[in-house]
Amino acid sequence: MKYVTPLNDAEIQTLSDMHRYHPSRRARMRAHSLLLSHQGLAIPHIARIYQVNRRSVSSWIDRWQTQGLVGLYDQPGAGRRPTLSADEQQKVRQYLQQYPKDLKQVVQQLEQDTTKRVSTKTIKRVIKKSRYVWKRIRKSPAKLPDPQKYERSTELIHRLQQREASGECALWYFDVTGFCLTPYIPYAWQPIGDVIEIPTASHNQRLNVLGFLKRNNDLVPYMVEGKVDTSIIVECFHQFSQQIDKKTYVLLDNSPVHRAQEFIEQIPKWVKKGLIIKYLPSYAPELNLIEILWRFMKYYWLPFAAYTSFQCLVAAIEEILIRFGNEYTISFQAA
Repeated sequence: MKYVTPLNDAEIQTLSDMHRYHPSRRARMRAHSLLLSHQGLAIPHIARIYQVNRRSVSSWIDRWQTQGLVGLYDQPGAGRRPTLSADEQQKVRQYLQQYPKDLKQVVQQLEQDTTKRVSTKTIKRVIKKSRYVWKRIRKSPAKLPDPQKYERSTELIHRLQQREASGECALWYFDVTGFCLTPYIPYAWQPIGDVIEIPTASHNQRLNVLGFLKRNNDLVPYMVEGKVDTSIIVECFHQFSQQIDKKTYVLLDNSPVHRAQEFIEQIPKWVKKGLIIKYLPSYAPELNLIEILWRFMKYYWLPFAAYTSFQCLVAAIEEILIRFGNEYTISFQAA
C-alpha cells in the first residue's frame, strides 16, 4: 500500500499551517491528506473522506515527493476553461449597464453579438467575479447640492465632531420621517413554493417620527400620528432645549417647516439656552446621519408582522425606538 514518505517535524508544521490557514480549499485538502497518510491512513480511506478518486490522492503524494509544497497548488491552466472569453465578459458588463434589472436581456444581447448562448447562472458568475451585487436602487435628490455650500458644511461637521470628541459641545442630527402600512421591503428570501404575504393597506394612516440623534447612538424621539406642522417641530425643539447641559448644535435640512417664520422666531430663544441651529445644504441628505437610522428601521429592522395593522406598526416602531442604542445600534463613521 502506498503512503507518503515519513514527514519530519518542519514538514508536519508546514502542512498543518497550510491545512488551517490557506485560502484555497483545494490546497487545504491536499495538505490534510498528506498528514493523514503520514498517520497511516490508506489512500482508499483518504479518498472516501474527501470524496475524490483514489488516483487523485496518489497523485498528490507523488507531487509532494517530487515537487514539494509547490506540487500541492493548482497549476496554471488547470481546471475547466471559462465559458466566456475576456472580451465576452467585458461585453456582459457593458450589457449590464443597459439592463441592470434583467439578466435575460443580457443573455439575448450576448447571443445576438457572439452567437454564443449561455444561461443566466453563467452571467451571474461573471458579474459576481466583477464585484457586482444584487441590491436596492437608491433614489437620488432632484438636484445636486451647491459645491461650495456642501464643502463648507462638511468642514463644519468635521470641526463640530472634533469639538464633540473633546467634550466642548454636543452634536445632534434632527429629521422627520413617516411610516405607513405600505411596506418598504419589496423582496425577501423565501422558500420555493411559499410566498410571504402582507395585507393590502385599506387606509392611509401615517405615523410620523421626529428624532434627535447623536453619533454615539443617543436618540431623543417623538411619535406623532397625523400631520406634522411647524408648531409640532417648535414644541419638540422646546422640549429638547430643556434637556441639554452643554453647548449643543443641531443639524437639520431645509424643509419648509424648518424655515417657517414661526420656527425662525424661536431660534434666538434656543441660542440663549445653548441650542444652536445649523442648516445643511439642500439636496444633501447623506450629511444628515439620522437618515441612516430611518433607512435601517424601514428596510431592515421592521418585521413583516408590523404591517398587519396600524396598531402593530405603531407598536413595532415604538419597540425599536425604545431599544435603539442597546439592541439596535449603528456604527457611524467620522466625517
